[in-house]
Amino acid sequence: MAFTDRTPAKDLVKLIEKTVKSENSRFPNRPIYLVGESVGACLALDVAARNPNIDLALILANPATHVHNIMSQPLSGMLNVLPDGIPTLLEDTFGFKQGDPTLTAMLNALVNEFAVHKIGGGMLRDLFAVSANLPTLSRIIPKDTLLWKLELLKSAVASANSHIHAVRAETLILLSGRDQWLLKEEDIDRFSQTLPNCIVRKLNDSGQFLLLEDGVDVVTIIKCKCFYRRGRSHDCISDYITPTPFEIKQQLDEHRFLIKALSPVSLSTLENGNVVRSLAGLPSEGPVLYVGYHMMLGFELAPMFSQLLKERNIHLRGLTHPLIFMNNKDSALDMLDSELFDKYKIMGGAPVSNTSIYKLLRSKSHVLLYPGGVREALHRKGEEYKLFWPEQPEFVRVAARFGAKIVPFGVVGEDDLFHIVLDSNDQRNIPILKDLMEKATKEAGNLREGDEGELGNQDFYFPGLIPKIPGRFYYYFGKPIETAGKEQELRDKEKAQELYLRVKSQVEQCIAYLKRKRESDPYRNLLRRMLYQASHGFSSEIPTFDLSD
Repeated sequence: MAFTDRTPAKDLVKLIEKTVKSENSRFPNRPIYLVGESVGACLALDVAARNPNIDLALILANPATHVHNIMSQPLSGMLNVLPDGIPTLLEDTFGFKQGDPTLTAMLNALVNEFAVHKIGGGMLRDLFAVSANLPTLSRIIPKDTLLWKLELLKSAVASANSHIHAVRAETLILLSGRDQWLLKEEDIDRFSQTLPNCIVRKLNDSGQFLLLEDGVDVVTIIKCKCFYRRGRSHDCISDYITPTPFEIKQQLDEHRFLIKALSPVSLSTLENGNVVRSLAGLPSEGPVLYVGYHMMLGFELAPMFSQLLKERNIHLRGLTHPLIFMNNKDSALDMLDSELFDKYKIMGGAPVSNTSIYKLLRSKSHVLLYPGGVREALHRKGEEYKLFWPEQPEFVRVAARFGAKIVPFGVVGEDDLFHIVLDSNDQRNIPILKDLMEKATKEAGNLREGDEGELGNQDFYFPGLIPKIPGRFYYYFGKPIETAGKEQELRDKEKAQELYLRVKSQVEQCIAYLKRKRESDPYRNLLRRMLYQASHGFSSEIPTFDLSD
């Protein structure tokens, strides 16, 4: 807007509303995204309140939620009496220079005095800082423009607060961790409770103008929060946007030290049955369904995703527990930092369900499935490398429907990374942990509820682990199993069950093979691997056991 523009807040809302209605008439089945920062966020809320029947998605960066009279009234008064040609009010009126120790001491004393009366010291510093620079601002921006901006701020905040209950749009609030002098976190909590579908993402290292900061990528945040959609509702499959090279690099860099320490060994099986130390045996074209064993807490995921991307440019779409996509606010799961799950969403994770498997295979994706799910990923002491699969052949028929290749795989190494000292059985004997575990299990939901076997006995808990000096991870991908042309045959329950048990047996064989062969790996120990790389170069591939026998 030009400095001479004096359009009031209510008319700005009408201008935005006009554009929104125009876009909605052109594309009635698509959502319209409004992005606003500070006062702009207030205007976006007003537009949404006035148009509850238009499909809007709001992205609000540090929305202005309040304007304290302690700041607005003195600033308005100072602006009205501000003379021209004076370097600073403090300098000429009071004889103080910027950085004067007497001025600093006086400000600190005033701040402490006001703090006693519960008036924010940071706000008072802002008031003095702004007043000291008002003459400079008045040379850059006309005084009447500054006065109008202040009035615009006050009216926009008041209007947004009064209309907040009428907003029906889904909302993503981006909240800076510092320098928030136009909002209160209590107001953000009120917004998140009042708005029907509100997600809050806090950026602890960002300041007031977070959209101008280099480290803030709004598109990446939208992906992490599954906030992008093409239709009325979000679809994790059709609305997924593949990660950019920079986003992939970020994910790989996040785990580079773990991967370097573990020096994973990846084996695959060629068409002729030969086992090779590479991923050459994996199919290049989809659809492909990878079915295997899930390590404790999914430690195997990062090295596996990294290796597939680097060596074969294969982008796995993992089927994950719906917990990853839940809003855990005010629940027992709130202790989990939602940012921990960002990598799963960025890399294409989807809630595990028959519908998700169907859609992913139909789109010819490379899909990762763990039939053992949470029961394997949160197993108990002594259950390492034990499969907890359902009795029914859940994935066989849908794989055959699209002629997908099924790749069974095994992975070992978790027992060389940590030792479980506190599992779910132990935590049941500790009242506080027992209550927390039972509440978390109830809120997360049991996808295998009704299963009479061990698979139905799922507990959500965080195990007590003691780390070890890292050993080594080993991956073994078995020979791909063809299902093309077998759709009719596999409709027979017995045939489907036979193939299902064959896949399960091959996964167990892969695990047994790796457990046996790693005993002969001279570089299973971290120290020996470090010595090898010190003498051969840190980028050199570390040898492993002999594949010939």
